[in-house]
Amino acid sequence: MCGIIGIVGNAPVADRLVDGLKRMEYRGYDSAGICTLHDGQLIRRRAEGKLANLVEVLAQAETAGNVGIAHTRWATHGAPTTSNAHPHATGEVALVHNGIIENYKALRAELADQDRTFESDTDTEVVAHLISAEVEAGATPQQAVANVLPKLRGAFSLAIAFRDHPGLLIGARLGSPLVVGYGEGEMYLGSDALALAPLTQRISYLEEGDWVVITQDEAQIFDGQNEAVTREVRSSGASAAAVEKGNYRHFMQKEIFEQPTVVAQTLSSYLRQSDNSVALPQLDFDISRIRRLTIVACGTSFYAGMVAKYWFEQFARVPVDIDVASEFRYREPVLEDGGLALFISQSGETADTLAALRHCKEQGQVIGVVVNVPTSTMAREADLLLPTHAGPEIGVASTKAFTCQLAVLAALAAHMAVRKGLMNRAEEEEVVEHLLEAPACLNAALDHDDDIASMAHLIAPARDVLYLGRGQDYPLALEGALKLKEISYIHAEGYAAGEMKHGPIALIDDEVPVVVIAPSGPLFEKTVSNMEEVRARGGKIVLISDAQGLAEAGEGCMATIEMPKVHPLIAPLVYAVPVQLLAYHTACVKGTDVDQPRNLAKSVTVE
Repeated sequence: MCGIIGIVGNAPVADRLVDGLKRMEYRGYDSAGICTLHDGQLIRRRAEGKLANLVEVLAQAETAGNVGIAHTRWATHGAPTTSNAHPHATGEVALVHNGIIENYKALRAELADQDRTFESDTDTEVVAHLISAEVEAGATPQQAVANVLPKLRGAFSLAIAFRDHPGLLIGARLGSPLVVGYGEGEMYLGSDALALAPLTQRISYLEEGDWVVITQDEAQIFDGQNEAVTREVRSSGASAAAVEKGNYRHFMQKEIFEQPTVVAQTLSSYLRQSDNSVALPQLDFDISRIRRLTIVACGTSFYAGMVAKYWFEQFARVPVDIDVASEFRYREPVLEDGGLALFISQSGETADTLAALRHCKEQGQVIGVVVNVPTSTMAREADLLLPTHAGPEIGVASTKAFTCQLAVLAALAAHMAVRKGLMNRAEEEEVVEHLLEAPACLNAALDHDDDIASMAHLIAPARDVLYLGRGQDYPLALEGALKLKEISYIHAEGYAAGEMKHGPIALIDDEVPVVVIAPSGPLFEKTVSNMEEVRARGGKIVLISDAQGLAEAGEGCMATIEMPKVHPLIAPLVYAVPVQLLAYHTACVKGTDVDQPRNLAKSVTVE
């Protein structure tokens, strides 16, 4: 959520700042702005809406300067207007901010008593005034920041420019990521490595509470106690090409079609094909002694955890609690000594999930993290790091990260079962064989893209859509409904098929399409019975099944989507494809912004 980039350069920076913001568009935003330093002035340009609006503003007024900061804002406090857009500025300083300042009202009241005036409705502007007051009282930029940071409660990453100190920027982080980039005669700040990818591959991740002073030639990093510290400089591995769509219409489409490749890459890190066994990273704890598992996640990652609950309980016979991260701490969960708390996140920076992780750590839980960014905060705080190897996911609606999460979780469940003595060698080999079939089956599912595209116009006019599934297909129903809501703005709900008759069936009429996820197998007949209950009330059915299932129950459906015949273990990975494609093509028919849907952010770094 939001994006920050800062450059202390040896050449004009305005165009490069805008390019950096473009690489962070995937994070989600509703306004943007930049500020450069030139001839003793803070030159600020801002616009609401998309970056194209900011580019238009910049084209109308020169924005010189070799030092600057820039920001894409996702509105939290105050509407997405130009006056609320970042950077915020006083006569002395300008700054950009990701996160939330929770005590901003009290701080704002104190500042108002000092006759300081505000131009915006944001929480961020108080930080600019606090630092400005320090500078006006004679503090150096370093002293001003060191004095102000302890006054802030909440989560933040900051990049700060000073009118009278044009050769430096100061960055700070607490609960929201910030990266330092090392160039040749230049230095950079960014929300993530992708923002800096064309500028440098040499980066350092600031740790919790750190702040940094960057000049053209160096970075001086201080911890939360204002002690000078060093942080590892590493190669980011981020590629500017990773944020290119190639021949695809949208990033989401590209990422859906990347799934066979990235799932294969992910599985190769967890499975040994030489002997068909599961091979996890070296563990510092005995996984066979884990008696209870707690899974915590948000959104699509939560639905991956719901699928995994079936696997862990079926294979390893370990009881599993699963919570959405935003609720987890507030129900005061009972956590057994020696339990494993497993956190699932694409970015590894999701604020709710990170807060839950730290709560579990305080309670003595072993911390496992399934994450797509192995340098993220969650990854660095984990006892067991399980990367998904999906590569950068730019589309706000998660697709390839979801299937890679499922691949990792299946491997972990099998490994736990083996270590507990509940899965013999022959059973392990069978599980591995089926997992290794997943990439080819994903390819086979993608072969039906044209069929799904051709029936999307049947869904696009609907105001409401229901998704039904049983067992492992129930989380897929929830995920399918979420995808449709996210990018087409159609109201959609997922239900366990057997629950329809306990209330939701009242919603059924001939205006409500019902998407039924029902691979042939043990639960197929029961799901079809629930489908017939819908059909009897005039519901329009879209049946997603294999050839056998469609032959038995496809007659009379509004549309059918054929999937390859697969083992139940990998069905959630394979059946993710049609629900993703159905949402994607429906959104295309409606003409919505597929990659950057309204009101959404990719990485939600506020609670």
